[in-house]
Amino acid sequence: MSVRPKKQLGQHFLKDPGTCQKIARQILWTDQTRKVLEIGPGMGALSKFLWDLPQIDLWLLDVDIESIDYLRATYPIYEDRILFGDFLRLDPSSIFDQDSFIVVGNFPYNISSQILFKCLEHRDQIPQIMGMFQKEVAIRVAQAPGSKEYGIISVLLQTFYDIEYCFTVDEHVFIPPPKVKSGVIRCIRNNRDQLPCNEQLYFKVVKMAFNQRRKTLRNSLRALLKDVPLDKKFENQRPERLSVDDFIELTVFIEGISKKD
Repeated sequence: MSVRPKKQLGQHFLKDPGTCQKIARQILWTDQTRKVLEIGPGMGALSKFLWDLPQIDLWLLDVDIESIDYLRATYPIYEDRILFGDFLRLDPSSIFDQDSFIVVGNFPYNISSQILFKCLEHRDQIPQIMGMFQKEVAIRVAQAPGSKEYGIISVLLQTFYDIEYCFTVDEHVFIPPPKVKSGVIRCIRNNRDQLPCNEQLYFKVVKMAFNQRRKTLRNSLRALLKDVPLDKKFENQRPERLSVDDFIELTVFIEGISKKD
């Protein structure tokens, strides 16, 4: 029995044991949680190495019922932890109650950014995200300010996670081989529990700034500034030059404008 990779699900199954083992070793173990959720396990190439790690309790989640049937037949002793479902629609409390859990996986390329934003939504329950993405996405998430790759997802993930690009994976270790290389990143929850500004406004400022990234901030954020001049530190800057702390400072400034009305 085997599982056919499905293009509509963005599936590229890992076939190289050495790569799988290397990915599994990237997880940093802490005393926060033993619980790990692997998203999109496919035929369990990575799962096999995760189950060999004594320090974790592993659950598998896949939207592909064919993969679920294969995994339950292959690993019958773990049947109750092999779950059919869509992570993007998942309420984590249905599996983990309010406990913390680590997210890992060879994430489907077509929804990998959405997976990260879902993790961001539940960040207080997810102390670590470790997995493989299309290399372009992995670089963008981990990128520091000052480059064209730095964007919305870079800022928002780095607001709450410390991110490390671990290594690149070549095309030939997958079935079918993707047309691009992949990158493995590790995201560790930082100590920024609550922003000193309105979080919704912060997200809005970041998105507005990058949606018009060729414009200076005084122009891209004009609707929020209400004709109030920006501090000279920001007025002629473009968003890719700003750090997370800069965006927080900028949002605090804009929030102050709203409070004056």
